[in-house]
Amino acid sequence: MRLREVRPGDQRTLAGFDRDSVRARDPQVGGYRHWATHRGHSSPDGFHFAIETLHNRTLVGSVWVETDPFSGRFSYGVGIGPQHRRCGYAADAVALLLAFMFERCRYRACEVSVNGSNFASLSLHGELGFREEGRLRDAELLRGEVKYPVLMSITAEQFAERHLALAARGAGRSSSRGRHWRVQRPGRHRRIAYSAGG
Repeated sequence: MRLREVRPGDQRTLAGFDRDSVRARDPQVGGYRHWATHRGHSSPDGFHFAIETLHNRTLVGSVWVETDPFSGRFSYGVGIGPQHRRCGYAADAVALLLAFMFERCRYRACEVSVNGSNFASLSLHGELGFREEGRLRDAELLRGEVKYPVLMSITAEQFAERHLALAARGAGRSSSRGRHWRVQRPGRHRRIAYSAGG
């Protein structure tokens, strides 16, 4: 997984992700839309990354980042194409983004707003170490469904502690997330050498 700048050739794919999401009526994180964000005028305090697989360079989504350099805070919206969801791409992209913003750009905190009915996103952010700050009382009724934003945040220190703990716990193990992650298993094509020790 890598984050790269959005190229003009990506516009058609990102717009297609939005059309597919509207057809499927899938909830987007914080109302995020790839194409709407991409079409918008870029601001000096915001930038847009494409989310691409390392294996075959497939564009699977995008992330828009808004920064406030004076307060040292940033926020983002992430969108994954409907056909690429449940593969671990959003978690990997957010982890890469947090590492980049905290370690390389020296931001101090990240704040996001997640739709309260988007349980997958709430779970994803909780697993990454975000903490719930509050739920806004201004609920919106849309198509018979009540929607309310959940404010979540993580600091650079919290991310660093969590990152070190996960690295120590997962050392020597491969991840088994999503259908695109492969776990090596012993089989006829893989031999394990055992050494007799004394």
